[in-house]
Amino acid sequence: MDAARLVRARWRLRGAWQWPVFAALTVADAILGHLLPPAGETQSVFAAALAGLVLNLLGVLFFSRPLGALIRRRRPDLPSVVSRDYAGTSVLIAITAALLGAGLAHRSAIIANRNAMREATARAEAYIGDHAPATYRRNLLLLNVFEIQAGSVYRACVPSSSGTRNYCVVVNVHQPWAHSVRPNGSEPNSLFGQGVG
Repeated sequence: MDAARLVRARWRLRGAWQWPVFAALTVADAILGHLLPPAGETQSVFAAALAGLVLNLLGVLFFSRPLGALIRRRRPDLPSVVSRDYAGTSVLIAITAALLGAGLAHRSAIIANRNAMREATARAEAYIGDHAPATYRRNLLLLNVFEIQAGSVYRACVPSSSGTRNYCVVVNVHQPWAHSVRPNGSEPNSLFGQGVG
């Protein structure tokens, strides 16, 4: 009787990794999602933690039992609880690895978009500095840039000295410098962003 309890206790200890790993990897997913968002420019720690928590729960719920059954086919000596625990732990590690891979893959897109925004800003400043009336050139430091198409097309506006009008240009960073900027009305980007422009 005592030997059977010791054997059960040993199996429970060997198969008790899933929930500690779940907690640790949910925290890791929150940090990874914040530092390397898999979509968009940024993600808060709370949103990343929530996404990691949901993915981890769904992974354990849907995959631990079938994967545990596969493990038991290869290792029939394992109790089903232990094989499910091993499977759940493996699923959690796979989810974190997938989130890391997605974040790293998306990182290059974020960097490319930021570089394109800087390039569009430089082109808009140069064009407005050369072509706009003096009342707008004085306010180049107030340049406002709106992203129309990520990594490619941007709209930049500078207010007049009186603040009543704007000088706006559209910049396409994929075109040669001399042909990449063209004037685009006087509506502020705030209206343009709402679909009025």
